[in-house]
Amino acid sequence: MQQIQNVAIFAKVHDPRCLGVASDLVKWLEERGCTPMAEAELTRQLGYPKAMTEEDIREQAELVVVLGGDGTLISVARLFSGKDVPILGVNLGSLGFLTEITVEELYARLEKCLEGNPRVSERMMLEVTLHREGQEVESFHVLNDMVINKGALARIVDLETKVNRHFLTTYKADGLIVSTPTGSTGYSLSAGGPIIHPLMSCIVITPICPHTLTNRPIVITDESIISITVTSSFDEKVYLTLDGQVGFELREGDSVEVRKALKTTSLVMSRSRDYFEILRTKLKWGER
Repeated sequence: MQQIQNVAIFAKVHDPRCLGVASDLVKWLEERGCTPMAEAELTRQLGYPKAMTEEDIREQAELVVVLGGDGTLISVARLFSGKDVPILGVNLGSLGFLTEITVEELYARLEKCLEGNPRVSERMMLEVTLHREGQEVESFHVLNDMVINKGALARIVDLETKVNRHFLTTYKADGLIVSTPTGSTGYSLSAGGPIIHPLMSCIVITPICPHTLTNRPIVITDESIISITVTSSFDEKVYLTLDGQVGFELREGDSVEVRKALKTTSLVMSRSRDYFEILRTKLKWGER
Protein backbone atom coordinates (compact mmCIF):
# COMPACT_ATOMS: atom_id res chain seq x y z
CA MET A 1 0.00 0.00 0.00
CA GLN A 2 1.43 3.39 -0.98
CA GLN A 3 2.06 6.16 1.51
CA ILE A 4 -0.90 8.34 2.38
CA GLN A 5 -0.80 11.93 1.09
CA ASN A 6 -4.16 13.65 1.78
CA VAL A 7 -5.18 13.76 5.45
CA ALA A 8 -8.51 15.28 6.50
CA ILE A 9 -8.82 16.91 9.93
CA PHE A 10 -12.13 17.37 11.76
CA ALA A 11 -12.31 18.93 15.21
CA LYS A 12 -14.70 20.46 17.74
CA VAL A 13 -14.12 24.02 16.58
CA HIS A 14 -15.29 25.60 19.86
CA ASP A 15 -12.90 23.57 22.00
CA PRO A 16 -9.58 25.43 22.50
CA ARG A 17 -7.70 22.22 23.25
CA CYS A 18 -8.93 20.62 20.01
CA LEU A 19 -7.84 23.68 18.06
CA GLY A 20 -4.42 23.58 19.67
CA VAL A 21 -3.91 19.93 18.74
CA ALA A 22 -5.26 20.61 15.22
CA SER A 23 -2.78 23.46 14.73
CA ASP A 24 0.14 21.27 15.78
CA LEU A 25 -1.16 18.44 13.60
CA VAL A 26 -1.29 20.66 10.49
CA LYS A 27 2.38 21.59 10.97
CA TRP A 28 3.38 17.98 11.67
CA LEU A 29 1.70 16.75 8.48
CA GLU A 30 3.18 19.49 6.33
CA GLU A 31 6.67 18.71 7.64
CA ARG A 32 6.18 15.18 6.33
CA GLY A 33 5.04 16.27 2.91
CA CYS A 34 1.36 15.52 3.51
CA THR A 35 -1.55 17.74 2.56
CA PRO A 36 -3.82 18.65 5.52
CA MET A 37 -7.47 19.11 4.50
CA ALA A 38 -10.07 20.97 6.58
CA GLU A 39 -13.45 22.60 6.13
CA ALA A 40 -14.03 26.36 6.24
CA GLU A 41 -14.87 26.89 9.93
CA LEU A 42 -11.88 24.92 11.18
CA THR A 43 -9.48 26.65 8.79
CA ARG A 44 -10.84 30.03 9.90
CA GLN A 45 -10.27 29.17 13.54
CA LEU A 46 -6.75 27.97 12.79
CA GLY A 47 -5.85 30.80 10.43
CA TYR A 48 -5.03 28.11 7.86
CA PRO A 49 -5.52 29.41 4.30
CA LYS A 50 -6.60 26.22 2.49
CA ALA A 51 -10.31 25.75 3.19
CA MET A 52 -12.19 22.98 1.37
CA THR A 53 -15.80 21.90 1.10
CA GLU A 54 -16.85 18.74 2.93
CA GLU A 55 -17.67 17.12 -0.43
CA ASP A 56 -14.17 17.80 -1.78
CA ILE A 57 -12.65 16.46 1.43
CA ARG A 58 -14.84 13.35 1.16
CA GLU A 59 -13.65 12.72 -2.40
CA GLN A 60 -9.92 13.34 -1.83
CA ALA A 61 -9.08 12.24 1.71
CA GLU A 62 -7.07 9.05 2.19
CA LEU A 63 -7.07 9.24 5.99
CA VAL A 64 -9.30 11.12 8.45
CA VAL A 65 -8.26 12.40 11.88
CA VAL A 66 -11.10 13.37 14.25
CA LEU A 67 -10.25 15.48 17.30
CA GLY A 68 -13.05 15.42 19.85
CA GLY A 69 -15.45 12.87 21.27
CA ASP A 70 -17.57 10.02 19.97
CA GLY A 71 -20.29 12.41 18.75
CA THR A 72 -17.85 14.22 16.48
CA LEU A 73 -16.59 10.93 15.08
CA ILE A 74 -20.11 9.63 14.42
CA SER A 75 -20.95 12.69 12.29
CA VAL A 76 -17.71 12.23 10.32
CA ALA A 77 -18.47 8.52 9.84
CA ARG A 78 -21.78 9.44 8.18
CA LEU A 79 -19.98 11.93 5.92
CA PHE A 80 -17.56 9.23 4.75
CA SER A 81 -20.21 6.53 4.43
CA GLY A 82 -19.45 4.48 1.33
CA LYS A 83 -15.80 5.53 1.28
CA ASP A 84 -13.06 3.08 2.21
CA VAL A 85 -11.17 5.64 4.29
CA PRO A 86 -9.73 4.86 7.76
CA ILE A 87 -10.83 7.20 10.55
CA LEU A 88 -8.50 7.90 13.47
CA GLY A 89 -10.49 9.18 16.45
CA VAL A 90 -8.57 11.14 19.09
CA ASN A 91 -10.35 11.70 22.39
CA LEU A 92 -9.27 14.84 24.22
CA GLY A 93 -11.44 14.16 27.23
CA SER A 94 -12.22 10.84 28.87
CA LEU A 95 -11.62 7.73 26.82
CA GLY A 96 -14.31 7.11 24.20
CA PHE A 97 -15.83 3.91 22.85
CA LEU A 98 -15.01 5.10 19.32
CA THR A 99 -12.34 7.75 19.87
CA GLU A 100 -9.96 5.40 21.63
CA ILE A 101 -6.66 7.07 20.68
CA THR A 102 -5.21 9.51 23.24
CA VAL A 103 -3.32 12.69 22.30
CA GLU A 104 -0.14 11.05 23.58
CA GLU A 105 -0.62 8.17 21.13
CA LEU A 106 -1.65 10.34 18.17
CA TYR A 107 1.61 10.82 16.31
CA ALA A 108 2.87 7.26 16.80
CA ARG A 109 -0.39 5.93 15.33
CA LEU A 110 -0.25 8.49 12.53
CA GLU A 111 3.24 7.36 11.57
CA LYS A 112 1.93 3.84 11.02
CA CYS A 113 -1.10 5.12 9.12
CA LEU A 114 0.99 7.28 6.79
CA GLU A 115 3.11 4.26 5.96
CA GLY A 116 -0.07 2.65 4.70
CA ASN A 117 -0.25 0.17 7.55
CA PRO A 118 -3.12 1.24 9.82
CA ARG A 119 -4.61 -1.30 12.25
CA VAL A 120 -8.33 -0.86 11.68
CA SER A 121 -11.59 -2.22 13.04
CA GLU A 122 -14.31 -2.59 10.39
CA ARG A 123 -17.60 -1.47 11.95
CA MET A 124 -21.00 -2.42 10.57
CA MET A 125 -23.40 0.38 9.61
CA LEU A 126 -27.16 0.45 9.09
CA GLU A 127 -29.06 1.80 6.10
CA VAL A 128 -32.22 3.55 7.25
CA THR A 129 -34.94 4.43 4.72
CA LEU A 130 -38.06 6.47 5.45
CA HIS A 131 -41.16 5.68 3.36
CA ARG A 132 -44.23 7.91 3.20
CA GLU A 133 -47.36 7.12 1.18
CA GLY A 134 -45.48 4.39 -0.65
CA GLN A 135 -42.60 6.64 -1.66
CA GLU A 136 -39.01 6.71 -0.41
CA VAL A 137 -38.51 10.06 1.32
CA GLU A 138 -35.03 9.86 2.84
CA SER A 139 -32.21 7.34 3.16
CA PHE A 140 -29.22 7.51 5.50
CA HIS A 141 -26.38 5.39 6.85
CA VAL A 142 -25.81 5.31 10.61
CA LEU A 143 -22.94 3.95 12.65
CA ASN A 144 -24.70 3.75 16.03
CA ASP A 145 -28.47 3.64 15.87
CA MET A 146 -31.79 4.87 14.62
CA VAL A 147 -34.44 5.86 17.14
CA ILE A 148 -38.17 6.44 16.83
CA ASN A 149 -39.50 8.26 19.87
CA LYS A 150 -42.41 10.42 20.88
CA GLY A 151 -42.58 13.99 22.08
CA ALA A 152 -42.74 15.23 25.66
CA LEU A 153 -46.32 14.28 26.54
CA ALA A 154 -46.88 11.09 28.53
CA ARG A 155 -48.54 9.13 25.75
CA ILE A 156 -47.17 5.97 24.18
CA VAL A 157 -46.76 5.38 20.45
CA ASP A 158 -47.74 2.21 18.58
CA LEU A 159 -44.99 0.84 16.34
CA GLU A 160 -45.86 -2.19 14.22
CA THR A 161 -42.59 -4.06 13.71
CA LYS A 162 -41.78 -6.78 11.18
CA VAL A 163 -38.58 -8.71 10.57
CA ASN A 164 -38.14 -10.05 7.04
CA ARG A 165 -41.87 -9.36 6.50
CA HIS A 166 -42.75 -11.57 9.47
CA PHE A 167 -44.76 -9.79 12.15
CA LEU A 168 -42.75 -9.42 15.37
CA THR A 169 -45.05 -7.29 17.53
CA THR A 170 -46.65 -3.88 17.82
CA TYR A 171 -44.59 -2.10 20.43
CA LYS A 172 -46.61 0.18 22.67
CA ALA A 173 -43.78 2.23 24.11
CA ASP A 174 -42.08 5.59 24.38
CA GLY A 175 -40.11 4.55 21.33
CA LEU A 176 -37.86 1.99 19.68
CA ILE A 177 -34.09 1.78 19.08
CA VAL A 178 -32.46 -0.25 16.31
CA SER A 179 -28.70 -0.34 16.79
CA THR A 180 -25.51 -1.80 15.42
CA PRO A 181 -23.11 -3.69 17.70
CA THR A 182 -21.08 -0.46 17.86
CA GLY A 183 -24.20 1.42 18.97
CA SER A 184 -25.10 -1.17 21.60
CA THR A 185 -23.14 0.82 24.21
CA GLY A 186 -25.08 4.02 23.41
CA TYR A 187 -28.78 4.78 23.84
CA SER A 188 -29.67 1.08 23.56
CA LEU A 189 -27.61 0.28 26.66
CA SER A 190 -29.33 3.10 28.59
CA ALA A 191 -32.70 1.59 27.62
CA GLY A 192 -31.72 -1.83 28.95
CA GLY A 193 -30.21 -3.35 25.81
CA PRO A 194 -27.27 -5.79 25.79
CA ILE A 195 -23.61 -4.97 25.21
CA ILE A 196 -22.57 -6.49 21.88
CA HIS A 197 -18.93 -6.81 20.84
CA PRO A 198 -18.46 -4.32 17.96
CA LEU A 199 -17.15 -6.98 15.55
CA MET A 200 -20.26 -9.15 15.88
CA SER A 201 -22.63 -9.39 12.92
CA CYS A 202 -26.08 -8.65 14.31
CA ILE A 203 -28.74 -5.99 14.89
CA VAL A 204 -30.28 -5.05 18.24
CA ILE A 205 -33.93 -3.98 18.66
CA THR A 206 -34.55 -2.27 22.01
CA PRO A 207 -37.93 -0.85 23.10
CA ILE A 208 -37.92 2.35 25.18
CA CYS A 209 -40.08 2.03 28.29
CA PRO A 210 -42.49 -0.54 26.78
CA HIS A 211 -46.05 -0.69 28.15
CA THR A 212 -45.76 -4.49 28.18
CA LEU A 213 -42.91 -5.38 30.52
CA THR A 214 -42.26 -8.65 28.67
CA ASN A 215 -41.22 -6.67 25.56
CA ARG A 216 -37.48 -7.17 25.95
CA PRO A 217 -34.54 -6.25 23.70
CA ILE A 218 -33.94 -8.77 20.93
CA VAL A 219 -30.79 -9.55 18.93
CA ILE A 220 -31.32 -10.67 15.32
CA THR A 221 -29.11 -11.63 12.41
CA ASP A 222 -27.50 -8.88 10.36
CA GLU A 223 -29.20 -10.30 7.26
CA SER A 224 -32.56 -9.18 8.63
CA ILE A 225 -34.67 -6.35 7.19
CA ILE A 226 -36.67 -4.55 9.86
CA SER A 227 -39.81 -2.59 8.99
CA ILE A 228 -41.38 -0.27 11.57
CA THR A 229 -44.70 1.46 10.89
CA VAL A 230 -46.23 4.21 13.01
CA THR A 231 -49.77 2.89 13.45
CA SER A 232 -51.19 4.93 16.35
CA SER A 233 -53.16 8.12 16.01
CA PHE A 234 -51.50 10.83 18.05
CA ASP A 235 -51.60 14.53 18.72
CA GLU A 236 -48.02 14.88 19.86
CA LYS A 237 -45.01 14.66 17.58
CA VAL A 238 -43.05 11.49 16.84
CA TYR A 239 -39.50 11.68 15.52
CA LEU A 240 -37.00 9.55 13.66
CA THR A 241 -33.48 10.31 14.91
CA LEU A 242 -30.31 9.06 13.25
CA ASP A 243 -27.17 8.64 15.38
CA GLY A 244 -28.67 11.19 17.78
CA GLN A 245 -27.80 14.00 15.34
CA VAL A 246 -30.18 14.05 12.36
CA GLY A 247 -33.95 14.00 12.82
CA PHE A 248 -37.26 13.93 10.98
CA GLU A 249 -40.82 14.31 12.17
CA LEU A 250 -42.92 11.25 11.40
CA ARG A 251 -46.58 11.03 10.45
CA GLU A 252 -49.08 8.28 11.13
CA GLY A 253 -48.60 5.58 8.49
CA ASP A 254 -44.93 6.36 7.87
CA SER A 255 -42.70 3.31 7.61
CA VAL A 256 -39.00 3.05 8.44
CA GLU A 257 -36.95 0.23 6.93
CA VAL A 258 -33.63 -0.75 8.51
CA ARG A 259 -31.04 -3.13 7.11
CA LYS A 260 -27.31 -3.73 7.18
CA ALA A 261 -25.48 -1.24 4.96
CA LEU A 262 -23.21 -2.55 2.22
CA LYS A 263 -20.33 -0.37 3.43
CA THR A 264 -18.54 -0.29 6.77
CA THR A 265 -16.69 2.34 8.79
CA SER A 266 -12.97 1.71 9.27
CA LEU A 267 -11.76 2.90 12.69
CA VAL A 268 -8.05 3.06 13.44
CA MET A 269 -7.43 1.11 16.65
CA SER A 270 -5.15 1.78 19.57
CA ARG A 271 -2.25 -0.64 19.94
CA SER A 272 -2.02 -0.12 23.69
CA ARG A 273 -5.51 -1.21 24.82
CA ASP A 274 -8.28 -3.61 23.84
CA TYR A 275 -12.06 -3.32 23.72
CA PHE A 276 -12.53 -4.84 27.16
CA GLU A 277 -10.21 -2.31 28.75
CA ILE A 278 -12.30 0.44 27.15
CA LEU A 279 -15.47 -1.17 28.56
CA ARG A 280 -13.98 -1.34 32.05
CA THR A 281 -12.81 2.27 31.86
CA LYS A 282 -15.98 3.81 30.40
CA LEU A 283 -18.44 1.81 32.52
CA LYS A 284 -16.23 1.98 35.62
CA TRP A 285 -16.35 -1.75 36.23
CA GLY A 286 -14.51 -2.84 39.36
CA GLU A 287 -14.70 0.62 40.95
CA ARG A 288 -16.46 1.27 44.24
